[in-house]
Amino acid sequence: MKILLLADQAEPTLWEYLDRRKLEGVDLILSCGDLPASYLSFLTCFTNAPILYIHGNHDGKYEKKPPEGCICIEDAIYVHEGVRILGLGGCMRYNKGPHQYTEKQMAKRVRKLWFRLWRSRGFDILLTHSPAYQLGDDTDLAHRGFEVFRHLMDKYKPKAFVHGHVHQSYRYDFKRERTYGDTRIINACGYTYLEL
Repeated sequence: MKILLLADQAEPTLWEYLDRRKLEGVDLILSCGDLPASYLSFLTCFTNAPILYIHGNHDGKYEKKPPEGCICIEDAIYVHEGVRILGLGGCMRYNKGPHQYTEKQMAKRVRKLWFRLWRSRGFDILLTHSPAYQLGDDTDLAHRGFEVFRHLMDKYKPKAFVHGHVHQSYRYDFKRERTYGDTRIINACGYTYLEL
């Protein structure tokens, strides 16, 4: 399965200068948040692949005008062709903006999913906006990752953990990919692909 991963910045070759080759063979599109709703809606016109999304901390406008033709998987497990995807949007609370949570609040969201996690026997992809604590996050509060995401990986050992939020321009030592145990961690900032 070929999955297109998106986050934080609308890719010009998909948005302004549509290069259809970037969508060739794509079976699924996952958005990690902070993208214009119109960008995601636009992509639905050029692919039959489902577009799944969660909220970033700058997606407050989605409440009034969500991406058309796309599926929100916030606080849910979505199954596509046998691949189980757990969606948990938002970032660490740093002001009074939308889709921001304390560590305790994010852990509570995860606890509320226990029955779904048990029934689905875990998940294959963890889709979030924020990274996990000390795994591609940054030192400032706004970009610090959640410890509960590490616990989810420890317990369920997903194949992939996909996030955004930390842009390439934020860090001189930016790494798009890293590994944690059995899990491949991918920062989707801009766009990249995942083959499962």
